[in-house]
Amino acid sequence: MSVTVKIPTQLRSVTGGESETTVDEATTVREVLDGLYERYDGLQERISEDGDLRRFVNVYVGGDDIRFLDQLDTAVNDGDEVTILPAVAGG
Repeated sequence: MSVTVKIPTQLRSVTGGESETTVDEATTVREVLDGLYERYDGLQERISEDGDLRRFVNVYVGGDDIRFLDQLDTAVNDGDEVTILPAVAGG
């Protein structure tokens, strides 16, 4: 089982410039993020705080905001696309 994760420009400094990656064997958004945290040193500090996402970080599964689903416990399926999207000021 593989989930594709889209990495925004603001976080690519900690992913070695990668704009997309995959995480295998994850069944929830939490497990996807844990897989990313293990792979990319410094990512966890940028997007989470006290075991939860920072309030300015939005995560989507297949275009649906996890805040309106089961949050970090939102299920992911093989082939799903997870997008991490930090809010950016200046719009």
